[in-house]
Amino acid sequence: MVECSVETIDVQGSLDRLVEALLFVADEPVNVADLARALEADPESVQQAIERLIARAPERGVCVMRVGPRVQLVTVPEAAPMIERFLGIDRSARLSPAAMETIAIIAYRQPITRAQVEAIRGVNSDGVIRTLLARNLIEIQGHLEQAGRPALLGTTFECLQYFGLSSLDDLPPMPELDEPNE
Repeated sequence: MVECSVETIDVQGSLDRLVEALLFVADEPVNVADLARALEADPESVQQAIERLIARAPERGVCVMRVGPRVQLVTVPEAAPMIERFLGIDRSARLSPAAMETIAIIAYRQPITRAQVEAIRGVNSDGVIRTLLARNLIEIQGHLEQAGRPALLGTTFECLQYFGLSSLDDLPPMPELDEPNE
């Protein structure tokens, strides 16, 4: 059994450990500014600690996932099948082709409105968007400042986890497509 040590270590190493500890206990993505506030440290130092944690990820079973200013400690994607088996999680409820098409459009074009998704797909997407919202794979990220104030949709941390991505930068490049007539 490995015991946790409370030895005094260098300040940089200590900050790295504290950032990792806070990310470990956080049950949702955390803003870097909130971490800095909790640690009574400057945001740049916390950001550097996060970068060091990311650099050590290849040798660990956990990694830091980042979307904008929010970060979360997650398991490495290649561990997903074993974790699902260990926890008894049934992932048989796969996404339909329509849901996959819709989430791909949202991932590549976010933030995007329902009407813009429908213009690209060429069909009504209300049901698919409701399903993706219910499964917490997409979220409303704001509203357009125009008549009706349509919701702007984007992907969530759960979406990245579902597809085994650490950030949207991991998406393969999208071939250039002709814009739909709007």
